[in-house]
Amino acid sequence: MRAAWYETQGPAQQVLQVGTMPDPIPGPGEVRIRMAASGINPGDIKKRQNAFGYGMAFPRVIPHSDGAGTIDLVGEGVSAARIGERVWCYGAQSYRPFGTAAEYTSVPTAQAVPLPENVSFEQGACLGIPTITAHRCVHVAGPVEGRPVLIQGGAGAVGICAVQFARRAGATVIAAVRTGADDATAQDAGAHHVVHIGLDLVQQVHALAPQGVSHIVDVAFGANIAADVDMLDVRGSIATYATNVDAPAIPFWLLLFKNIRIDFLGSDDFAPADKEEAARATNEALLSGWRGMPIVEQFPLNEIASAHEVVESSRLRGRVVVML
Repeated sequence: MRAAWYETQGPAQQVLQVGTMPDPIPGPGEVRIRMAASGINPGDIKKRQNAFGYGMAFPRVIPHSDGAGTIDLVGEGVSAARIGERVWCYGAQSYRPFGTAAEYTSVPTAQAVPLPENVSFEQGACLGIPTITAHRCVHVAGPVEGRPVLIQGGAGAVGICAVQFARRAGATVIAAVRTGADDATAQDAGAHHVVHIGLDLVQQVHALAPQGVSHIVDVAFGANIAADVDMLDVRGSIATYATNVDAPAIPFWLLLFKNIRIDFLGSDDFAPADKEEAARATNEALLSGWRGMPIVEQFPLNEIASAHEVVESSRLRGRVVVML
């Protein structure tokens, strides 16, 4: 099969290679997917860069955890009825060496989720980490029905999904976005209100939720924690999946006096049942007419290094997909 891989970490153009390697054979409980599209997430970039300092977990890595395609082979214990099924997959490169940036990948059968017929492979490749992270962030602290919920970064990949899941769960959804150019993206995802990140964010949110919001989904914990405390109601909660600094300062007493709960959420280690519930919720949303995430650029596999550079640059608001 044709595949992209790296054997050392570093800049995309220097370490990413494209070539051929043997086709994978699915093991017991696994399916093999003939990939049509591979999605790029920030975590894929950070692994390739060694941003977390963990080094190479495997001598060769095919990047990307998310993708979409068609099941063409099944392993022992998996029904042959799955062959020919259109699917989106997640976790292909979570604690595993070979992800979705290849013509074929094998994953545990539960991680190959039926792709609704009304959804393209390109959009299917954008699901996975963003939807699973967003669903857990919205629901981890309990029901949000009837409560005001703030989504920080409501026009980003996880933010869009969090807006949609919170709306479907019955929350009053406030999306905080960077500029007015992002308003329509957050509104299309289901936000009731859109506010703009800046010096008066707290005032904007309190105008909509005078007692404070009940729950916040946060994309930049270090930058936002002080404002988050101001915007939360007593016994509110924060679910955060990213930070702008590695060791953020925490206003301990302010959090304590309000009895604030904080959940730090990394999608690789969610419980399998939580991932499966998120996958079901994602398909329900798609079948109900949710359009998913905007795709701004597509690259062929032999230009994967350029695709990584576009994601790193953050010059485009939307998803980047590698087509197989």
